[in-house]
Order: sequence, then C-alpha cells, then structure tokens
Amino acid sequence: MVVGALTLIGCGGQPVDAPRVTSDAGPVHVHGLGVNPADGALFVAAHTGLFRAPRGQLRARRVGDRFQDTMGFAVVGPDRFLGSGHPDLRERLPPFLGLIESRDAGRTWRALSLQGSVDFHVLEARGSRVYGYGSDFESRDERFLASRDGGRTWRRIEPPGPLLSLAIAPGNPDELIASTESSVHHSTTAGRTWAAVHAPAPGLLTWTADGIFLVSADGRVWRSPAGAASWRPAGSVGGGPAAFDGGVGAELLVALHDGTIKRSLDAGGSWTVRARPSG
Repeated sequence: MVVGALTLIGCGGQPVDAPRVTSDAGPVHVHGLGVNPADGALFVAAHTGLFRAPRGQLRARRVGDRFQDTMGFAVVGPDRFLGSGHPDLRERLPPFLGLIESRDAGRTWRALSLQGSVDFHVLEARGSRVYGYGSDFESRDERFLASRDGGRTWRRIEPPGPLLSLAIAPGNPDELIASTESSVHHSTTAGRTWAAVHAPAPGLLTWTADGIFLVSADGRVWRSPAGAASWRPAGSVGGGPAAFDGGVGAELLVALHDGTIKRSLDAGGSWTVRARPSG
C-alpha cells in the first residue's frame, strides 16, 4: 500500500505532519493487544492503525485501509471490539473519538458515547462493565470514568494517580488493579476507594485466571497468583514493554517498543515471537 503525505493526529491530540513513505510502515507505537475469540487472530492497535495477524502467521497486516490512531483497545467478544483515540483525517470526525465499537473485527466502527469529548489512553472492559482513563478535550485534564451499561452512560471516579495501566478481575468487575508511574493500587469497590499494594515495581498489568501479571519498564515479569498480596518473579520479555494483555486462556501477550509481539503460555516463564514488525 502506498501511503501519501497526510496530516495525522498525534498521541497528544495535536496535528502532526506524517512523512511521505512508499510502503506501509505497519504497527508503529503499539497501544493495545487482543485476540479475537471468533478465529484466534491477534489484533494490534497502534498509532498507525489496527492490524491483524491470523493464527500461525507472524505478519500483522492492516485491517482495511484505515489509519485511525487507536489509543485505547479492548476485545469484548467474538468480532466485537471497543476503542478510543483519534480518527483517520480522511474521516470528518472530531479529534477525540470518545468510545467507539466495532462488531465486524475492526473493519468498521461506530460511536457509542463521548465523541469529541474524551480520548481514552487506558481502556478495559469485562462484560457490560467498562473503565476508561484519558484526556478531556476541552480542559485537557485527565478523567477516569466507569460504565455499567457497555459504555453508553458514565460516572466519574477518582484514580489513585495518573494511570499507566489497569486490569479487571476475571470474576468480579468491581475488583481492579491499577498502576501509576510510581505505585500499584487495588480496589474492590469499582474504583471508589483504593489501597496501595506492595508491588515490586510499577508497570503494565493484566489479570487472567492464573493471577495478576505485571511487566516492569525493564521487561521483568511478576505474578501475584492470589489477589494482589504477594508477588513472585516469573520471567522476562527481553525488552521494554509498550503494551501488555491477556490472550485466550493462559496466553499472555506483550508488545515491545520495536513492534515485536511476544506471547507466553507458561505464566510468563518463557516468551516466543507471535508477530514481527515487518513479517
């Protein structure tokens, strides 16, 4: 695909001029990861668009011809995704997308709520519960919002600090683990109250049936098998993480800053390449 010189919306919501290139650069600056339960394909949400790597393939290819900056991303069911961020400027949309939804595995999107108002950088969902943290368009202040009806209506809650990452307990959408740039916090009240956690480091979080997993800025992986009370070293992803999430079952997924996607099937002990930035 030939990509012309376009003015894009940057991660901070400001227009930037994209250089002219002669081929698709692929996923640049990965924001989110997920696996589609419908077919096992890996989806990579990036500054340069949404990409898909089918099961067994190392190359993640662009979904359609869209260049939407998908800052927040969550797989909530077969072919059903939630997202947030900034539009492809070929579309006549406000610079902050609010909460958007796709029911065809990312090929098309529709606005659910908050269009033009919020850009969620952190977006997590289980069932009909959705949590989003990001910038308010008018004030540029950060907002932490929670929804009980799939993202149609929201209430504001207070985070324990500027959020770096958030994860929801598999069996209880009121139970959360959150990381700021300096500390980790736990809530059992849907974010209304928080307690500091003695974690080995702040970092990116995911919560699976095997426990809570944290990957720190240096790539070390830690696991808390029962709640957030105790942490054990699990392994290393071999580089600084850009995004971290659970896949299907026991699968863990991490994106490194160079665009490599790795996965673990043994609770973070070992990691293999799931997708490469250029095939």
